[in-house]
Amino acid sequence: MATLSTSIATKGRSMKWLAAMAFAGLLFTGVAEAGQVVGTVTDVSGPMVARRLDGTIKALTAQSAVEQGDTLVTEKGTYARIKFIDNGEITLRPNTQFKIENFSYEAAKPESDSAFFTLLKGGLRSITGLLGKRNHDKFGLNTPTATIGIRGTTFVAQYVEPSKEQVASYQRSMVADLETQYGGSRSDAPQAVHPLQLAQNSGGDNGGNGGGNNGGNNGGLSPGLYVEVLEGMINVKNGGGSQNFTAGQFGFTPGFQQPPVILPNNPGLQFSPPPSFGTTGSQGNNSGNGGKPGEVDCIVR
Repeated sequence: MATLSTSIATKGRSMKWLAAMAFAGLLFTGVAEAGQVVGTVTDVSGPMVARRLDGTIKALTAQSAVEQGDTLVTEKGTYARIKFIDNGEITLRPNTQFKIENFSYEAAKPESDSAFFTLLKGGLRSITGLLGKRNHDKFGLNTPTATIGIRGTTFVAQYVEPSKEQVASYQRSMVADLETQYGGSRSDAPQAVHPLQLAQNSGGDNGGNGGGNNGGNNGGLSPGLYVEVLEGMINVKNGGGSQNFTAGQFGFTPGFQQPPVILPNNPGLQFSPPPSFGTTGSQGNNSGNGGKPGEVDCIVR
């Protein structure tokens, strides 16, 4: 029993970073009153819904209000732009789940500023509003591999989930490791790796260029978090380390315990909202040259 407990504890250590972010998300939730209107859908190109905290689901269209606690879900082919009450903007790409954990803004009360979100899957473009420009420490975007804090910038983030097959392979490897300790041969165990290591392992000499094939609608991107800085500079940090990225650069973070890396070029990020969405802020068109190099605008923790 002691050996089994030790093995389970060892496996569990790799989950500490994710658990910490999940706990942080719980802290964000409920800080402001649920149901409070915090923004408006200004543009939407297809089906989109909001999952409310009370369990109800509401279809959203242009001019629909979004509320504290909403989880916004875009369907295949749907882009959606949300303008918040501080004039900040989040544009969601297709197949995205994005939760408004907590948002509080009053022009005359900067001390009450709070804006925390969670990107559960998919991707977005963020343009910081008045809240983030005057009180950047009160803005946070949780993802499964890192937490993003913003300082008046424009950036694109996309999280690619592991496939069901990759998760199943990892689970089989955990079972095989335990069985090997009580009999059998190590050579008999499935040769699988943590699903979030796949992106790094498939990256070749550059340490993870996202060139692996994850299938689905992610353009062949391997599991992990990808960022593109359109304006300013960001720092990506998690349990594995940290890395700075300047305007025009691309970054990749394969897992919550693996260090972020600079990519030599666009790994295949695609962010092209319909022309009808307008040109507010920098265009998230993978150009990577929308900002002035050297501006310090965004921090990713």
